[in-house]
Amino acid sequence: TSMIRTLAATLDLSFSRIQFTPDLMPADITGTNILQEDAEGRRQFTFQPGPVFANMVLADEINRATPKTQSALLEAMQESTMTVANVMHRLPNPFFVMATQNPLEMEGTYPLPEAQLDRFMFKLIVRYPSADELTTIVTQTSSDHVPRIDVVTDGDTIREMGVAARQVPIA
Repeated sequence: TSMIRTLAATLDLSFSRIQFTPDLMPADITGTNILQEDAEGRRQFTFQPGPVFANMVLADEINRATPKTQSALLEAMQESTMTVANVMHRLPNPFFVMATQNPLEMEGTYPLPEAQLDRFMFKLIVRYPSADELTTIVTQTSSDHVPRIDVVTDGDTIREMGVAARQVPIA
């Protein structure tokens, strides 16, 4: 979480974290319409965006939720949109989903659907840290020191780089 939050800060992007659990529902990710009353007493449904409406979304322990809930990210990851109650909402641009998952051998995990695996650019396998590395991690994450984070670029520059990259032919 700290690594992705810091990455979002250095890129000057909004960040959101979703903790995937067995009781997480798709609407907890996408958002939902809520009934609100205005000053004149009229009631209307208003869309309340879910945590997927950020530039950089961390899907933490994604394979702990049911496949139905995991699939709530499919449209977001493919189309950069989210349809709720037959209304399509655009997600911020740029939009990235980063995810962590538990080993499938662990109790209470579900395999990710192939359609979702295809939407991730790469998979990074992180090995367990050595005793010395673990000591360093504990020392650095349990202190009161808050490191200074410098912004190195922003969303506009990232969008421009994406447009430029699409101009390069790939065989």
